[in-house]
Order: sequence, then structure tokens, then C-alpha cells
Amino acid sequence: MIVTENFAFLHLHKSGGTFVNEFLLRFLPGARQMGYHLPWKLIAREFAHLPLIGLVRDPWGYYVSWYSFQSQRPQPNPLFRILSEDGKLDFESTVRNMLDLCNGGARLKAVVAALPANYSNRGLNLPGYELSLIEGSGRGFYSFLAHHMYNGATRSSIGRMERMRDELPNLLVSCGQPVNGPMREWIANSPATNRSNHGAVASYYGDSLRDLVAERDAEIIKTHGYRFGEM
Repeated sequence: MIVTENFAFLHLHKSGGTFVNEFLLRFLPGARQMGYHLPWKLIAREFAHLPLIGLVRDPWGYYVSWYSFQSQRPQPNPLFRILSEDGKLDFESTVRNMLDLCNGGARLKAVVAALPANYSNRGLNLPGYELSLIEGSGRGFYSFLAHHMYNGATRSSIGRMERMRDELPNLLVSCGQPVNGPMREWIANSPATNRSNHGAVASYYGDSLRDLVAERDAEIIKTHGYRFGEM
């Protein structure tokens, strides 16, 4: 979470936030980082009047990026370890388990118990009691996480990570933040940050898993105009 004079930016997990954080702290002298992956409901009262800007991404791409990043780490986080059965399950089985957390059951209880009890400003920064609210929601994990992060803001502008270099300047201007030439140059040409190493997103999905993501993450897909294989 970064607050500025004109807006607050929330960093949704694996959705371009590291790039935006670096940009804001580099170019806006008054920008202050108030926490890591913190949701809107935790913004200090003195900043609650600010408009929110944020990013989302293609949910199919999110699951590929998340799985690839965690599976390549020496010590994956508890969420990955439980959903993948300590790395024994492949992408499809692991992500299906992730999409089924909304149905509750023993796996959700295990993940909730393994996650931190409170916000820690590290990693995913999602306490177990917050994830427990996914039960009965019908949401996929990514849609749940986006709702958890952005819900409650009365004024919000959410761009698409895949078009961030074009959309970020417009998001800033819409909040009253001037964007000068050097800022536009940095956004257009700076290298991507914190990228996962993986192949083409569509190659990871069979029809059944593709359609399950479409069902569970339908709100983001419809709102932001995503189509499988296009981003």
C-alpha cells in the first residue's frame, strides 16, 4: 500500500504491483509505503478519502504465474505446499485444489491453520482468518484476493496489468496526478519486475480447468474483458 497526495495504490499479489511501487517511490516525492499487500480496509483514516488505483490481470495467467513462481522456490509458501501436496501434484491438480477452496472442507482448514494469524507485511500477507471467508463465496482464489484487497473503496480505478504501460498514466491523471515526460518514459521502457518463468499460458490448461477458472473468476473476466488465450 502506497499513499500519495492524490491517491492510494494497493498492490494485488502478482499483478504488476512491484513495478508500480518502484515507479511511485521513484517519481513522487511524497509517496509513502504504508504496508505490503494490505487491503483497503486497513488504510489509515487520514487517507481514507483518497481514490484507489490498482491493477488486475487475466486470471488464467495469474494461476500459471503463481504456480510457476512457487514451484521454483527452494521453500514454497504454505498455500502452495498444501495445495500441491508438497510439490507432488502437477499444475492442473494444484490449481483445481486452489479453485475449490471456496467449497470449504479439510484442505481449506489446513491452509487457514498454516497461514499467519495476523498481517505480517511479508509474502502474500493474507492471514488465515481472512482466507477462511472464501468458503461459500463461489469465488476462485484470485477473485477472492482481488475482492479482499479492493472492497470498500468508494472511488476506484482498476487497470489491467497486461496493458499497464498504456493504462497507468491514464489512471494517474484520472486521480489528479500530473504525468510528465520522464515519468512516461520510465513507464514505457523500464523492464518488467518480479516476473515468473513459464511458457504460454494457454498451454497449461485443458478444457475442464480452463472452464472452471472462467466460472470461478467470472467477475474479473467479465468486468475487464478478458478472453482465454488473448492476453
